[in-house]
Amino acid sequence: MASSSLPLSLHVCSPPRSWEHDVFPSFHGPDVRKGFLSHMKKEFERNGITPFIDNNIERGESIGPELKRAIQGSKIAIVLLSKNYVSSSWCLDELVEIMSKVEGQTVLTIFYEVDPTDVKKQTGYFGKVFSQTCQKALEKNNETCQAKTNEKIETWIKALEDVATIAGYHSNLDDEATMIEKIAADISKILNRFAPSPDLGVLVGMGAHMKNMELLLRLDLEDEVRMIGIWGPVGIGKSTIARFLFHQLSRNFPQSAIMEIRENYPRPCLDEGRAQLKLQNLMLSLMINHKDTMITHLGVAPERLKYRRVLLVLDDVDQLAQLHALAGGIRWFGPGSRIIITTEDQKILNDHGINHIYKVDYPIDKEALQIFCLHAFGQKSPYDGFEDLAREVIRLSGKLPLGLRVMGSYFRGMSKDEWTMALPGLRESLNGEIESILQFSYDALCDEDKEIFLHIACCFSYNNDKVKKVEEHLAKKFLNVRQRLQVLVEKSLIYFDDQRTIVDKRKIEIHTLLAQLGITIVHKQSREPRQRQFLVGGKDIREVLTDPAAVTRSVIGISGNLDGFNITERAFEGMPNLQFLKLMKGNFKNRQIVCWRRRLKYISPKLQLLNWMDCPMTCLRCIIHTEFLVELNMSNSKLKKLWEGIKGVYPNLPIFFCSGVLKSGGTPFLYWKCN
Repeated sequence: MASSSLPLSLHVCSPPRSWEHDVFPSFHGPDVRKGFLSHMKKEFERNGITPFIDNNIERGESIGPELKRAIQGSKIAIVLLSKNYVSSSWCLDELVEIMSKVEGQTVLTIFYEVDPTDVKKQTGYFGKVFSQTCQKALEKNNETCQAKTNEKIETWIKALEDVATIAGYHSNLDDEATMIEKIAADISKILNRFAPSPDLGVLVGMGAHMKNMELLLRLDLEDEVRMIGIWGPVGIGKSTIARFLFHQLSRNFPQSAIMEIRENYPRPCLDEGRAQLKLQNLMLSLMINHKDTMITHLGVAPERLKYRRVLLVLDDVDQLAQLHALAGGIRWFGPGSRIIITTEDQKILNDHGINHIYKVDYPIDKEALQIFCLHAFGQKSPYDGFEDLAREVIRLSGKLPLGLRVMGSYFRGMSKDEWTMALPGLRESLNGEIESILQFSYDALCDEDKEIFLHIACCFSYNNDKVKKVEEHLAKKFLNVRQRLQVLVEKSLIYFDDQRTIVDKRKIEIHTLLAQLGITIVHKQSREPRQRQFLVGGKDIREVLTDPAAVTRSVIGISGNLDGFNITERAFEGMPNLQFLKLMKGNFKNRQIVCWRRRLKYISPKLQLLNWMDCPMTCLRCIIHTEFLVELNMSNSKLKKLWEGIKGVYPNLPIFFCSGVLKSGGTPFLYWKCN
């Protein structure tokens, strides 16, 4: 099949050129028009392929500008070399024009009852006919034109030599009907590469991605087989990058395929072996038109592909078994092959020995704005008066490209008032489309990892808590916490602030939309807030804490602010299993402070974390159990006394912040011991 040398660099160009025709066929009519060509055109029509027809072009001594435009404007040129093809100077001029092809065009060759060696060396009957054509051309011109004619003949010879080196289709070796079907199938596959993805038209930030991928792909190393992983959270743009690469590079590989793994792998997978065979069969059908034979073992692919230079994109891999079935090792493929894998799970790449990994980062502020605006306004900037609204939506999306695209489409066409009315709802819950996509990552976790994810999303997603501190909290309930956190990092559900050189100071972070996913999952546990594991946000907290009759053994964590409402001194009496209490700064007014001075009378003995900055109370006499307490943060509160009747050192309390507290008359002994 047609091929050309690999490009040494990737470029993000302006929108692709406009092609006028699918296929330009070059042929000698008397040899093939009534038989082979008519059957091929019929198969093209059946496959939706539109060839250029030159019936209305008047033929002269040489091809004119109209025919040159047709050749240059065709995605594919097919040269149908027959015995008398070179009897026509017109066909030879077409061939010269085709072989000086424009960028991006593919040339296919069909050797119809001729030998490629005779074409290349102009020997045999083919060579005899060519010599006669050259002689006629020389005889037509006087001596003054002999030099130009000789130059033209040299271009013919060069074009014949070049076209003969393109691996093509041989009518002498194949059943004609089968060969025509294969030609149409291969052309359809090539034409599919020209179809632009809607996402590729935007190209925001793609230039930087291509520069980074170029360093990993090393297309100049044509003897090396290389596997490259593209890793990042769901919705970050991994598939868009991989598809753009495929769109840019596939025409330069004799065989290429892009596979969407998730939709072709059963969930749950009850028969892994059968699922692997199905994947491999699909890959071979896409790569080498291997669609009529069902393979019986996984050794078929390496045997069929080991000498072929291929481009293979495996999109959305989430099981190591999938790579074992499709890209078991670099020896499966011929020199120069490139295998690109996208995944949310870095461990899969590491376990498969893939060292070239591109971690996709969130777009910078300018790019995030452009992505959102393209979908919301059809341009790269907001409409006048919508600037602040657009930035608020971008903040809610956390700059995740998936969120930016979905939310942009949601707001498109809305008035300013409609935007204002829609924003509060987005602050409280996820967009349904975004939720369904993010849910896949959560569903793939084991039960304990799901629990840890929910703890982080609901209790540790706002203050960038240190990894070590979160480990200490979760270790009270879960085993192997450090390894489980690493699993969540590898699956791109959380990440560590690894810019810091001191490991103990690393912070744990979670994307805004993933944190919202966790909160949404908790909300679905029950319609009644008191029956959920966590209360997150002022509305749910208010409903439970302001109800004096509320009793719940379900709630283990509360995180939110207390703006605009009071709670009673017995607010936490109905929560014996409360472990995490994080209350944010509230807009306390003078009339509210009176109630707070009553002091809380009860807090769960299982409490591990009390984070109550700006607390308006003067004493925490309710805290009398410290067996589980890991963290106490009362920064900037109005405490005059921590609690009464308890003195001593608390070995289980390694984290203690009390800056700006212990007003006049307070006792600073605990502050001194634990700091």
